[in-house]
Amino acid sequence: MPDKNIISENVKTAYSSFYEKDDKGWRLLGAKYKAQRIIEVSKGHTFNNVLEVGAGDGSILKLLSESNFAREYSAVEISESGVGRIKALQISNLKSIQVFDGYHLPFGDDEFDLVILSHVLEHVEHERILLRELRRVAKMCLIEVPKDYRYGVDKRIKHFLAYGHINMYTPTSLRYLLLTEGFTIAKDLPSMITPDVSRFYKKKSLFAGLKISAEYAIKQLLCAIGGKKTTERFANSYTVLCGKQAEAPKLF
Repeated sequence: MPDKNIISENVKTAYSSFYEKDDKGWRLLGAKYKAQRIIEVSKGHTFNNVLEVGAGDGSILKLLSESNFAREYSAVEISESGVGRIKALQISNLKSIQVFDGYHLPFGDDEFDLVILSHVLEHVEHERILLRELRRVAKMCLIEVPKDYRYGVDKRIKHFLAYGHINMYTPTSLRYLLLTEGFTIAKDLPSMITPDVSRFYKKKSLFAGLKISAEYAIKQLLCAIGGKKTTERFANSYTVLCGKQAEAPKLF
């Protein structure tokens, strides 16, 4: 069981008031597509109870609840302000919401049919410790990360650190991480940022909007021709639905 004090104090401070910032429109837009991908990757599966780890402001759970994704929901979040936001949403069938220490999940083994970890792993200092807790409490896990790793990334360290992205993944590197922690890959989905998301913080010029739409259409065409390998190349996020191996591999 992870040490409850393992999370750094500076990380706690950084996220303690994160959701007090007025950025609701951006989070809702992102949550819409994250929820859609969760539903798409989970097709064919039925979940009675779902836990979201690092639930943020609760936008994803709210949308999943409105879509009748599961019968019952729970959430843990490192940020006090995030917990406050989640409570304010009054999500239907939300059983529990609580602050957690970033690693230790106060639940029993296999307590949840599904645990969701959406755009959290890239922020985590000790990613394998958190993944072991997810594997312990969940029958299945759904993990999504941004695909930040690409050419020139080493010159943009300050940019990514400003978002708290301390880990970077490709679809291959995430699969390797999950497989070496005792997960199996049930289904995966590489996806690109849609034009409305790309335009959110851009200047509202006609030319900029047309350029974003054209680039998206070209990439979609190339992905249709090139298949999964090309889609993973152009992807901005990667979503994986995981089962569990009978025993986790021994790393050493």
